[in-house]
Amino acid sequence: MVAKRGIGDVALKGRRVLLRVDYNVPQDASGQIADDRRIQESLPTLNHLRTAGARTVLLSHLGRPGGERNPRFSLKPVARRLSSLLGQPVPIAEDIVGIHALEMSARIENGQFLMLENLRFLPGEEANDPAFAGQLARLGELFVQDAFGVVHRTHASTVGVPKRLPSVAGLLVEREVRELSPLVDAPERPYAVIVGGAKVADKLPLLASFCGRADRILLGGALAFPFLRASGATLGTSPVEQGMEPAIAELNARASEAGTSIELPSDLVFERPGGSPPEVAAVGAVPADAAVYDIGPATRARFRAALEGTRTVFWNGPLGRAEDPRFAAGTREVLGALASVRGYHVGAGGDSARIAQDLGVMGGFQFVSTGGGAALEFVQGLELPGLAVLPNA
Repeated sequence: MVAKRGIGDVALKGRRVLLRVDYNVPQDASGQIADDRRIQESLPTLNHLRTAGARTVLLSHLGRPGGERNPRFSLKPVARRLSSLLGQPVPIAEDIVGIHALEMSARIENGQFLMLENLRFLPGEEANDPAFAGQLARLGELFVQDAFGVVHRTHASTVGVPKRLPSVAGLLVEREVRELSPLVDAPERPYAVIVGGAKVADKLPLLASFCGRADRILLGGALAFPFLRASGATLGTSPVEQGMEPAIAELNARASEAGTSIELPSDLVFERPGGSPPEVAAVGAVPADAAVYDIGPATRARFRAALEGTRTVFWNGPLGRAEDPRFAAGTREVLGALASVRGYHVGAGGDSARIAQDLGVMGGFQFVSTGGGAALEFVQGLELPGLAVLPNA
C-alpha cells in the first residue's frame, strides 16, 4: 500500500489542528472506562502535536447514539482520562460545532487541547453531510487522521473534513498502514491465516480474499459451525447460520482451485445442560443436548503443527468462547504457539488486543491492529475512503 503524507511533513507550530481520534472505548455499567488502549495508542501523536506547538481540537465518536444526544455516550469520561494521561486539562465543547465550540477553539494556545463532544450526537456525522463537514472544518486549519478504526467509514469527520482542509496521517495511522501493508503487498510464504469469531456471512469476503494469497486457513469458533454442518457433522444445540451451504461450497471450490487449504476442527469441547464440566468429542459425536464452545485438544495440536514453518500469520477472532476460562484453551494454545514460530505475526479485529492480552499471548505478535472492520478491509486489499482522501507521501 502507498504510504501517506504524515504529520512529520508539515509545519505545526501555532496551527489549529483537527485531530480525528478513535476514542470509542468500552465502558462498564457505571460509565467508567473499562479499557483505555485506544486512548493510550493516540498519545504519541498527541505528544508530537503538543511538543510542536499545535493547537489541537480532538474529534471522536463513542458508541451508536443514533444522531441524538445521549448522556450514556458522552465523551466526558474520556476527556477526564486523557487529561490525567497528558497531565494537563482537556476541556470539552458540548455544542460540537456551535458558537461555544468556535470560541473555545479560537482560545486554544500552543500545546493545548480541546475535545468536541461525541460527533455522532449529530446526524450529519454518519450521513457525511456537507454542511456539517463544513462546520467542523471551520474549527481548524489542518486535518490529521489518526483514527484507523474508522477509515473504512464515509463519514463527515473521515472524508468530508479532509476534502476541505490540508490533511495528513497521524503517527498511529502511519504505523497501521506500514504494519498491515506486508500482508497485502508481498506476504512471505508459507502464509497461514487463523480466523474465528461468529458470523460466516460477515467474514466470507475476508476468507475469499485469502484464497491463493494464503497457504492455509485455520477456522474455529462459531465461524466453523456452518462448514462442519455442511460436511455432515452434528453440533448439538449450537446455533448454526442457516442457508450458508452454497456460499461455503463456492468458497471451498475457490480455495481448492487456488491451492489454499481450509482446515476445520476435528474435535470439539462442549457443555451439557445443568452446569456439568466441559467434555470433548470428535466432530460428529457431540451429544444432541450439548452446546459447543471451543476446539478440542486434537485440533489444537493439529493447528499448532500447521503453524510450524510459516513465515507470515494473520489472526482474527477467538477460536472459542475465550472470555470463559473453561473454553479459552483453544485460542490460548494456538496463539501461544506463535511465540516459538519465526516470522511476521499480525492480529486484527475489534477485541483482538484485549483477547491476546487477557490470554497472555501478546508476545507472539509483532503487531496487533487497533482497527476492527478497517483492518479486515485493509488486508483484503480494499480501498478505504478515509485513507484514499489523504495525500500520498
